[in-house]
Amino acid sequence: MLVKNWMSQPSITVNADAALQEAIALLKKHDIHMLPVVDNDHLTGVVTDLDIKAALSSDVFSLENHVAAESISRIKVKAIMNKKPVTIAYDHTIEETAILLFVHNISGVPVMDHAGKLVGVITKNDIFRALISLTGINKKGIQFALKLKDRPGAIKAVTDVIREHGGRIASILSTGKKPEEGVLNVYLRVYGLDLSGRQRLKEMIAEQFSLLYVVDHDQKTREIY
Repeated sequence: MLVKNWMSQPSITVNADAALQEAIALLKKHDIHMLPVVDNDHLTGVVTDLDIKAALSSDVFSLENHVAAESISRIKVKAIMNKKPVTIAYDHTIEETAILLFVHNISGVPVMDHAGKLVGVITKNDIFRALISLTGINKKGIQFALKLKDRPGAIKAVTDVIREHGGRIASILSTGKKPEEGVLNVYLRVYGLDLSGRQRLKEMIAEQFSLLYVVDHDQKTREIY
């Protein structure tokens, strides 16, 4: 899953010489938290709502009085922007982006092409959308969580059982982080089965594999083992 498929484009930007009041208005109008700052079509920094709040008192930021508005109008975006913004290339993956945001504790980054041109912005919300899609939860169905031995063919053995019973697989996720060494936790979302078919499949999987939980989103039931 690549950044270019999930980023917001075109990005909302602000000029480096714009008044801070303009940046505040853009953030509020578009309900966003970060603005790439451009100068002659070149990315020169980013300004966030946190940058603005840090630069101004809460009374000024609220724009509740005329004096505050005049004060903001005299401040330029370039005076408070981050001049060395973290960026990511459009052909990087969503996972790489998530790590970048986590390490730098930021909510989003400008997206650049290989010529150094700003082509979009990707934020935590965009990543959430991608991850939700990745789980296949829009298909509802049943999610089976299993503990398997971490060896070749382990996941295929489960998917073979699912297909033999007429189930369709919306997603397969796995992690080896928390289980003990040599064990893999696998999460499969299955759909396309009627009530009796789901019950038969659940019984068959329970007989052959070690279940952690089963969540049936269609029937709104969950079983924790």
